Amino acid sequence: MRNQLLTLLFLGICIALGAQTWQILPTQNECSARHENAMAAIGNRVYLLGGRGMRPVDELNLSTNTWKALETSPLEMNHFQALSYKGEIYVLGAFTGKYPHELPIEHIYIFNPKSNAWRKGPEIPKDRLRGAAGTFIRNNKFYIVCGIQDGHWDGFVGWFDEYDPATNTWRKLPDAPHARDHISVAVVKDKLVVAGGRTSWAKTNQVLQLTLNEVDIYDFKTNTWTTLDASKNIPTPRAGATAIAYKGKVLIIGGESSAHVEAHNEVEAFDVQKNAWEKWPNLQTTRHGTQVVKAKGKLYIGAGSKNRGGGPELNTVEVLR
Repeated sequence: MRNQLLTLLFLGICIALGAQTWQILPTQNECSARHENAMAAIGNRVYLLGGRGMRPVDELNLSTNTWKALETSPLEMNHFQALSYKGEIYVLGAFTGKYPHELPIEHIYIFNPKSNAWRKGPEIPKDRLRGAAGTFIRNNKFYIVCGIQDGHWDGFVGWFDEYDPATNTWRKLPDAPHARDHISVAVVKDKLVVAGGRTSWAKTNQVLQLTLNEVDIYDFKTNTWTTLDASKNIPTPRAGATAIAYKGKVLIIGGESSAHVEAHNEVEAFDVQKNAWEKWPNLQTTRHGTQVVKAKGKLYIGAGSKNRGGGPELNTVEVLR
């Protein structure tokens, strides 16, 4: 009886979402498998970049569903949320190096798909360096929130920073109520939603266990943080998930936790207006350590790790349609 009710509930969700489901995207060839990578979308192309080890940028042409390998990054880049801005891809709040003492990357790095070239951008303030942070763009300014200073070892923070590329200046904003790392964030209706993540603490042999339940909201209109009531906690606590603003909601997709060996395939949407969570259709494949992007009105997610930790690495792409 319980299984029948769950099936009916899932069918109801699919109907409410216009029967949207995640589907594996057939491609003409394959990209390189990777995890702890990011994705970005520009026009009708999707880009995979970064991950453990030195990786090329892989470009997916959505008109032909064909992958093409582009320039390799100038250094290893992992644990970051890539940002598309004015036809280029920005990397900030990222790590380089090996577990458990990955090092924060000291500069912003920028990839230009048209010229197929990387360049080193502005320096990030030394006293605010961290990786596995959430990043986003709002009103032509870049933001970094939370993260961890010493790889998976120690130093998780609630820092919140703004970078203005027009003036090349950084500004410290109020700390988030909860320090956390391995997060991805998104903004809807002037509200930044920080949900999921963990406090990685390999120093005490607690890397996966310390996931956060609380949801923190930053209101750009009032410049204040709020932690939602416990009844609004994220339904499935996990880190290494990916977030995106979509249809007026913030989706939290995939991730990893100590709950099970396989990564998560859950997709949960936070409705900022209603302050409520919704269950959306699961991914076809469990995955963490990657990023979801929007291109041609659809959501795409690719690569990542199928299990918690470091593998197996994936090279498939899913699309929500």
